[in-house]
Amino acid sequence: MQRFSAKLLFEFRVSLDGVVGRRRICEERIIVLHARSAQAALAQANRRGKKRETRYRNSDGNPVHFAFIGVMELLHLGLECEPDEVWYDIVERLTPSERKSKWVPPEAALSAIREEE
Repeated sequence: MQRFSAKLLFEFRVSLDGVVGRRRICEERIIVLHARSAQAALAQANRRGKKRETRYRNSDGNPVHFAFIGVMELLHLGLECEPDEVWYDIVERLTPSERKSKWVPPEAALSAIREEE
């Protein structure tokens, strides 16, 4: 079995008086998969995304549909990845070390740190 990572896109579709707005809150979720091939991992990612769909009423009583939109990216986590790595992205940036503050937020701004305070 090979290890893959998939980035899934979901949306919260809220209906107000029967009308769904065009601007919607979205969630991007990264999951780890074990599959024999990239095609098998993609099929698994799509199944998992569809399985997470749900409908409910929000606190205002409006219908909400949490909908799976699709797989944004699928990575093969091969030998180049450590066992605890779940995602990587290779991009080109202009002078990243000199402009660190543009790319790396202060520690207090990291989600997990903010949530503990």
